[in-house]
Amino acid sequence: MPLVVIIDCDHGTIAPEEAVLGAAGVEFRLHQAKTEEEVIAVAQAADAIILQYAPITARVLDGLPRCRVAVRYGVGVDTVDLAAATERGVVVANVPDYCMEEVSDHALAMSLALWRGVVFYDRAIRGGTWNAPAKKPMYRLRGKVMGLIGTGRIGGCLARKAAGVGMTVLAYDPYLTAWPEGVRSVALEDLLKESDIISLHLPLTPETRHLIGEATLRRVKPTALLVNTARGGLVDTDALCRALAEGRIGGAALDTLESEPIPADSPLFAFPNVILSPHAAWYSEQSQADLKRKTAEAAIAVLRGQRPYSPVNPDVYKNPKLRGREPLLKG
Repeated sequence: MPLVVIIDCDHGTIAPEEAVLGAAGVEFRLHQAKTEEEVIAVAQAADAIILQYAPITARVLDGLPRCRVAVRYGVGVDTVDLAAATERGVVVANVPDYCMEEVSDHALAMSLALWRGVVFYDRAIRGGTWNAPAKKPMYRLRGKVMGLIGTGRIGGCLARKAAGVGMTVLAYDPYLTAWPEGVRSVALEDLLKESDIISLHLPLTPETRHLIGEATLRRVKPTALLVNTARGGLVDTDALCRALAEGRIGGAALDTLESEPIPADSPLFAFPNVILSPHAAWYSEQSQADLKRKTAEAAIAVLRGQRPYSPVNPDVYKNPKLRGREPLLKG
């Protein structure tokens, strides 16, 4: 009987995965492995692994000789060594479409809350000031510019919603060839200069790490707002804090951070024009159920000798060392 090991999961339940895996007739186990050594110890006999945060390195993959597929809860796969997986014939899959509406809703909600000073006023009232001073300057949102860096599934959803509240939408995405209706493609430098709100929707890679750093932050309007619901490492936190302290940017709304959970002594707490949420943009009851079901379905697809609907390293199928060419499951 094939073995699927869920090596880390903090969702509180694995009932949706159990339903899929049990129906497929596989053995499955749940562990909370956080280090390379722990992952190897709990999953060395696994034919498939499902992961959330655990590192899947070359060393881990060598310690899991039977593993055919690694599926990550979510979109980002920056904890997985994709080159090592491809070289060893291990399929890596994710679930890129489970929270498009939720993350784009969250990005828009954070944008509006920051733009309209909602959190600023709330903090003032909670601090005992009812007639809070007006948050100035404040401008009408209609006609302002939303700049999207990354215009895939989530960025495309946000483009539609931003247009719905009257914003002009610009986008920078060097990999996109077809653009959502009403979105104008521009160079990154132009987007930085023209945008009133800049929202990030791209993966974390060596090329995108600290994309928003000292140089890019010096190109934005002093009234511009930065929204990050993608990956914390896209933003150089130190550079952002300098820009905020020097008044070179109007504020930031961050759902993801370089260090999570946020350190108690983070300088971000000092800025009233920063709002934070705890990497929660992805969540709704529906998105969580979709995520868990689709993650398990991807693992089962590979065990059946099929392609998962979202392989992250499709070049693995060119590798003659592709692990397990013969299906372990019928279906």
